[in-house]
This record gives sequence, C-alpha cells and structure tokens, in this order.
Amino acid sequence: SHERICQYIAEESGSLVVSVGYRLAPEHKYPAAYEDCLNATQHFLQHLQHYGVDPARVIVCGDSAGGNLAAAVSQTLAGSSELPKLRAQILIYPGLQALDFNLPSYQQNRGVPLLFQKRAVFYSLQYVQGDTTNLEEVLEGSHIPPDMRLKYKKWVNPD
Repeated sequence: SHERICQYIAEESGSLVVSVGYRLAPEHKYPAAYEDCLNATQHFLQHLQHYGVDPARVIVCGDSAGGNLAAAVSQTLAGSSELPKLRAQILIYPGLQALDFNLPSYQQNRGVPLLFQKRAVFYSLQYVQGDTTNLEEVLEGSHIPPDMRLKYKKWVNPD
C-alpha cells in the first residue's frame, strides 16, 4: 500500500528506503507487528554493509500505526550498544497514546476523515486485543484505573 510513497521518498532524497510488511490485526494481535518491525530493523542494521548504507544515516519512519511502531522500535534500540544508533525517527500522525481518547486533539479532530475518533479507538483495540468489545468504555475513558490515570496525568492531559 505504501510502495509509491516509498519510491518517491527514495528518489527525492537519494536514499535507500526499506518498507516493512508487518503482520496486521486483528488476525495478528500485539506484539506481532512490533516484533516484525523490530526484527526487520535489527536485521537491516546488522547487514548495512551488504546494502552499502552508511550506519550514521539510518532513520526509521512510519505513519499512523506505523508511526507507533517506528517510535517503539526507536525506543527499544536506543539503549543498544551492539547496533548502530538510529539517526532519527519520523512519525507521521502516529498513534502514541491510548490512555485518553478525549484529549483536545481527539475532540478537535473527532470528525475529520479518514480517522474519526471512534475509528481510531476501534483500530487501537483491534491492534491490542483483537476485538472491540469494550469500545464504549475506552471512548468514555473508563478503561484506565483511577490510580494509573493519576500516575500518568503529568504526561497525558489537556495542559
């Protein structure tokens, strides 16, 4: 689905672009997609010489769920001393938090095509648990225990 944009990025930037075809939910729940992306990135970093790639120029990128995966892979590899360090990560409208789907950005964009608020929650639930039985609870915010909500309030709040 992303072949044309990857070709465009490669041509315009004079770069090598590796696109990972990871397993999708709901057939493959978390952590399948993450493991696929992490394994592909580790393999690529271990074999950079084979591809003629400068180790100082490797960037991971993703959009939507792929943005989430790129961030997770970057965080995982940040502490690795066995592999070259990633130069950067590019996250395009990434799904980064599922604690509160009622923050201002979700409210402001709740009706913006293609990813309406309810659809964002639907896909998030498909990815994490493979079903959407508690969709309404997540939309209301009752899926997070009060003590956890308090713990993360510093990072996930309207302010």
